Amino acid sequence: MSPFETETTAINATPQTTIGILRANIPSFKTLTVLFKLRIVVLLLVASMGGAFLAANGTPGIGALSLLLVTGGFAAAGASALNQYFERASDGLMKRTSKRPLVDGTIARPGWVPYVAGAMILVPSLAVLPFNPPLTFFLLLGAAIYVFLYTLYLKPRTLLNIVIGGAAGSAAVLSGSAAVGNWADPGAVVLAFLLFLWTPTHFWSLAITYKDDYARSNTPMLPVQTSSHTAAWWVLLHTVATAFAALMLAFHPALGWIYAVPVGIATIDMLVRNIKLLKDPSSKMALSLFKVSNLYLLIVMLMIGVDAMI
Repeated sequence: MSPFETETTAINATPQTTIGILRANIPSFKTLTVLFKLRIVVLLLVASMGGAFLAANGTPGIGALSLLLVTGGFAAAGASALNQYFERASDGLMKRTSKRPLVDGTIARPGWVPYVAGAMILVPSLAVLPFNPPLTFFLLLGAAIYVFLYTLYLKPRTLLNIVIGGAAGSAAVLSGSAAVGNWADPGAVVLAFLLFLWTPTHFWSLAITYKDDYARSNTPMLPVQTSSHTAAWWVLLHTVATAFAALMLAFHPALGWIYAVPVGIATIDMLVRNIKLLKDPSSKMALSLFKVSNLYLLIVMLMIGVDAMI
């Protein structure tokens, strides 16, 4: 169809046809959920709330939490969309990511994605600059680490990619403590370190499961560069360090036995699963540990909130 014919069709279109055209070009909620990685965004927001509860030494004000959820949610979603935009070529080589909307054509014209995603990061982050510079700093730091340091530089070059990239999660925690005006609270700093240590356990378990996928896309993840058994040892090392950080948090003034008991049980379970992975470094065992690592982080953050409120 020529440009003249396209223009004529648009002019002669009925209102119903025009609405249909618009609907066809507006991504569905399901598509946007995948594009902005909302499940990961929720996990990061939960982590940032953990930092807020610790820094407040109790329950943060509703205003601080609302500010954190809005600014942190938009910034994390924007960074996630940029990650997918820059990785759409390599995502197309992997079975696990081949159905993402920028790969399978669900979003046929993705040129708008970096502009919208960039605005989602910058607008809320800069809006809080006049009255909370530390919050602005950690929001922008987390996005910069995830998009530029991890996605564009580290991930395609070194097996240490996710180790250093885990600092993006640490920035999310410190954005939570910054939102309540106490970003350097020792408990929040330990929790940020926990996120840094937890990320390789979480992601390398997934990488063992999808080792062939990463090899196909020439991504130098640890299990691609070493054996699955060696990777399992490195996962265990980070699991032990994560467990130590999680248990140290029990000594924070805002926490106690209500936090320590369930987190202790969850820690033992994750360590046992990691030992099983050492004995059987199969995709099935690695996927089990990956799922449990998600649950483990949620338990830590949930019990921080519950104990701090009580």
